[in-house]
Formats: sequence, C-alpha cells, structure tokens
Amino acid sequence: MPTTAKTSTRAAARWRAAADGQWRSVAGMAATVLALNIVGWGTLLLLVVPAHYEFNGGVFGVGLGVTAYTLGMRHAFDADHIAAIDNTTRKLLAEKKKPMTVGFWFSLGHSTVVFVLVLLLAFGIKQLAAGLRNEDSDLQRWTGLFGTAVSGTFLILIGLLNLVSLIGIYAVLRKARRGHFDEDDLERELDSRGALNKLLGPLVRSVRAPWHMYPVGVLFGLGFDTVTEVGLLVIAGGAATTGLPWYSILVLPVLFSAGMTLFDSLDGSFMNYAYGWAFARPVRKIYYNLVVTGLSVAVAFLIGGQEIISIVTTRHDITTGVLGRIGGLDLGAMGFIIVGLFVVTWLVAVLVWRYGGVQERWESRLTGSPVSTD
Repeated sequence: MPTTAKTSTRAAARWRAAADGQWRSVAGMAATVLALNIVGWGTLLLLVVPAHYEFNGGVFGVGLGVTAYTLGMRHAFDADHIAAIDNTTRKLLAEKKKPMTVGFWFSLGHSTVVFVLVLLLAFGIKQLAAGLRNEDSDLQRWTGLFGTAVSGTFLILIGLLNLVSLIGIYAVLRKARRGHFDEDDLERELDSRGALNKLLGPLVRSVRAPWHMYPVGVLFGLGFDTVTEVGLLVIAGGAATTGLPWYSILVLPVLFSAGMTLFDSLDGSFMNYAYGWAFARPVRKIYYNLVVTGLSVAVAFLIGGQEIISIVTTRHDITTGVLGRIGGLDLGAMGFIIVGLFVVTWLVAVLVWRYGGVQERWESRLTGSPVSTD
C-alpha cells in the first residue's frame, strides 16, 4: 500500500477512535444542558409565574425569563467566548486530545460566577446590587478591568501557540509541493512548539483537557464587563431589593446559564467536528488547517488586542482616533461574524474537497496512484 494511503488510513482510524471515546463526555454535557433548561423553565413556569410576583411595577412572568435566557444566548456569541473556545479546540486537537466539550466547560465556569453573584444578591447583599447599578462604581471598574485583562492575555497567548502550528503546517505544504510528504513529519511540525511553548505561561500550558477550560471560564467571568451580563445582574439586583423569594431570583441566572451553555457547547462541538474532519486525511489536514488555523490566529490576535486596547482607552478616557475606535468595537457583533466565518470556511472546504478534486491531484502526485475522496 502507498505511504500516503497508509498514513491516511492510520489518521482516519485514530480520529474514529478518539471520536468513539468522547460519547460519555458528550452525554454528560447534553444531560447538564438539558437539566439547566428543565430546572430553569420548570421553576419559572411552575413556581414563579403562578404566584404573580410584582416586579418593577409589573408581574414577574415568562417575559422576564425569556429575557434572561436570550441574554445568555447572546452572551455566548461574544467574540472573546468564540475566540477562546475555537483556539483551544484547535490546540487540543493538535495535541491529539478530545476537545468536544471545550465550549461546555468554558461556559460552565463563566456561569458559576454569574450564579454566585446573583446568589449573593438573593440573600441580601444590598451593597453589591448598588454597585452593579452604578456604572462608575469601584466594583464595575475593577472587575471589568480584571476580566478584560485576563481575556485579552489568554487570547493573545493561545494565538501565539497556534501561530507556531500554522508555521509548521505551511512548512509541510511547501515540502508536499516538492513531492515529499510524510504524515509523521506533519505531526512533528504541528506539535513542535519548542521554546515558545515554555514562555507562554501557565494559563495556556495548563489547558490539557476540556475540563481545564472551567477555571479559564471563571476568570473570564470575573470581569462582568459586557452589556448582557451586567443587564442580567441589574435585573436580579432589582428583584432582590423588592423582597422576592430566593428561588424566583435564582431562576434568572439558571436561565441565563442554560442559554449561554447551550450555544457555547454547540460552538465547541461544531469546531471539534470541523477540525476532526480535516484531521482525518493528510491533504485535508494541510489545506483546511492552514486556512482555519490562520483564521483562528487572526481572530485571537484581533479580539485579544482589542481587549487590551480597550483597557488603555477606558483608563485614559480615549474616545477618538484609531485607539478610540478600536477600543469601542462591539465584540458581540464581531462574535456573530466570527462564527459565520468559521461555518462558511468549513462548508467551502467540504464542497471544494468533494467537487474540486484536491485530494486526487495532490495524493496522485505524491503516490502515483488515484485515491478515494471519502
């Protein structure tokens, strides 16, 4: 059997084995997301709505629950979420790990912070509620600074790590163009991070499994600096000051977490599948990962850089010029664009793969014989 066919078969078998081993994690992820939805909507519909609690001159009803859930869904599309999940998925797959639940664990960590804050509100921490309502409070200012700094630094570091992989993939592409290709060589290039890996710090190096994204999510969540998160906390703070039962207040972060966890989990699962499809065959691995890893690196640097710049513009009240415009970018809108770019890139890659004859041309050049495009 030709060398490329052997390595292709070996890669496909390795990917299938990895995918088979993820079903338990996927089942646990699905059960948790389902449980959050059942607890949240069940409590709202069975306990809160029938009681007709008054809130801000109206009734605490389904509309408020839908608002909390929608805020969670919207928060899942914040650009820092998308960039962190996608880049970590790429990193773990390159290390032959099983990253199907990266988005789930990240979102769960983030949700923990929201839940704890609302729990404090529910049990009478009135000073916290006042701090949340005042945009100029020390609480808002320092947590926003901390969270943005952690988020921006993490994204830039993991972007650098994936940049090394991008350079390695390009080096293999150049060899393949000269008719020299070996999958083991590609694996060495993908895994060869050398001195840079030692300099990137414990935060990135510590992410060796999907559940390691839980503490990263907690750190991201400590800076509740987005409109969606602050919006939920202000609503909960208002509910706490009106003397509503604790369970009617806690239903809000549960619904928020249910929406955010669902869509962060879907994002992580999609990127796992998309990268896994590419990793199953050598030529796919070169072309698709060259494009998508390049996109991931660009996104990580763009969002991480924007967040670091926003710290500078906020601290020094810069609202005009290039820095002011960059610091004021809407990361929520950028998140939707990034998701769209990844989906479109994957769909185009699949179509070109199936109908463009990419594999036949390259693997025939390398082996002298035609190959299957399955």
